[in-house]
Amino acid sequence: MKQPVFTGSGVAIITPFTNDGVDYPALVRLLDFQLENGTDAIIVCGTTGEAAAMSYEERIRTIEAVVRHVDGRVPVIAGTGSNNTENAIAMSRDASGAGVDALLVVTPFYNKATPKGLIRHYTAVADAVEKPVILYHVPSRTGVKCTAEIYAALAEHPNIVGVKEAGGDLALVQKTRELCPEDFYIWSGNDDETAPIMLFGGKGVISVAANVMPEAMHRLTESCLNGDFVAAGQMQLKLRKLCEALFWEVNPIPVKTALAMMGYCQECFRSPMCEMEPENRDRLAGVLAEYGLI
Repeated sequence: MKQPVFTGSGVAIITPFTNDGVDYPALVRLLDFQLENGTDAIIVCGTTGEAAAMSYEERIRTIEAVVRHVDGRVPVIAGTGSNNTENAIAMSRDASGAGVDALLVVTPFYNKATPKGLIRHYTAVADAVEKPVILYHVPSRTGVKCTAEIYAALAEHPNIVGVKEAGGDLALVQKTRELCPEDFYIWSGNDDETAPIMLFGGKGVISVAANVMPEAMHRLTESCLNGDFVAAGQMQLKLRKLCEALFWEVNPIPVKTALAMMGYCQECFRSPMCEMEPENRDRLAGVLAEYGLI
């Protein structure tokens, strides 16, 4: 039986930049902040990490730096997806060689593959590595929608262990749980759906909000894993305003802005990402102050 890569709260960590490249001292500060506050896994070079705007070499060096600093204390999962199957295979192999514990592979974007194409793509990636592969379903960004039937077919592969579900479709989560084996695991990809998805058997969340409130997201998922969904629901509601604020503009603009306000990194983005609109930045500062973060 396949085992979940992690249970609880995994942070989709930002990549701190300077004008000259990755800010590695800031990355270490961010990792320490996560590890000291209960985060259960680190997800590096995903959407929130602005990986799409990084060079191949930068991504590998950043993954290596995270693996080195975390040093086995929690699982490290690398985003290695691409809309080119060969590129996804190459990145997945190199990230595996860097020592990650698992791979997060987004559905091929822009190409908009058919179900047969999606199955072939993921099978090719999973065949090429020995690490666990987590599918990443985020149709709002990729234009591609998965079905429970696709998940059920992919669940047969020994290296494919589950999905980061960010489709905003709880009916899909339920059908996935019905059609897929017990060892095909589901992680919420949306902070505001963490408790509902875990109620349907999800193992945790790959979280944006954990960048700024790691301990709270850890406690929320811990309550779910312990079966205390009343407490989890209360925590989910308390986090609602923050989760909403972190998506007032395209992720990761608000969360990186928040971390800069908190003193963890520079407010430096890779084009086409850019600074927040002033009115939204002011509103975000107000929400952070309400939560005692600044």
